[in-house]
Amino acid sequence: MEIQITTLSENTANYGFLGEWGLSILVETDEVRVLMDTGLSFTAAHNARVMEMDLSTVDRIVLSHGHADHTGGLRDVLSLTGDVEIIAHPDIWVEKYTKRRGGIERSIRFPSLREELESLGARFNLTREPVYITENILTTGEIPMVTGYEEIDSHLFVKEGGELKSDPLADDLALIINADFGLVVILGCAHRGIINTLRHARNLTGKELVYAVIGGTHLIGASEERMERTIADLREMGIQRLGVSHCTGFPASARLFHEFEDSFFLNNAGTRFTLP
Repeated sequence: MEIQITTLSENTANYGFLGEWGLSILVETDEVRVLMDTGLSFTAAHNARVMEMDLSTVDRIVLSHGHADHTGGLRDVLSLTGDVEIIAHPDIWVEKYTKRRGGIERSIRFPSLREELESLGARFNLTREPVYITENILTTGEIPMVTGYEEIDSHLFVKEGGELKSDPLADDLALIINADFGLVVILGCAHRGIINTLRHARNLTGKELVYAVIGGTHLIGASEERMERTIADLREMGIQRLGVSHCTGFPASARLFHEFEDSFFLNNAGTRFTLP
């Protein structure tokens, strides 16, 4: 199986492309074209036009979770895809907030109304379970917290009954390609932990070798202990390509480059490559 991966939106951009805080990655095989996330606003659609990529043939859109920086570009993307199935968790519609400096809360929820998106051609397939897009391409569904050292960001909340409560990010999911050369896992933000996600991918497929991990790792602000354990677990999984994006953060990116050297790359907007 040959897999082509194109990053349409990311915090930083290669020459000639636009960047913004967010993520959108197009995955193409001989069988199917799947768009993982849509960025924060119009950049995914804009960069697709710059690259002369026809999104009208996208077969599915997968939303990794309900935060605006992964869902906000959906209206613009739908203007290019037309009618399309969108796979996501039911909790993408939950009111989501962040609270940081000074205790000020800020909404980071899905910025569009479901009815509006459906009028533009969105057909939502909302489920907590894995979804098989093809025999070898699937979503993770809900990701179990099993490592003991990965925790969900304490600055993230949901609003219930007018009160902010910690967000378990049950809607966080990833995309798995079960290729003959190993697993390729596309991450949105890995809010429930990159290693939790990869272990779940192994369990779902029965395959041990994780060949490539691409996308947001949410290692921004990770402790030294978490970095050390994450690196050890990634090595055990046999990672050959590690393309980090978005919420990885500079210190974690630098550390991963130091540890994985030629296997590592920054997956910016405009990056396009083929696996294996």
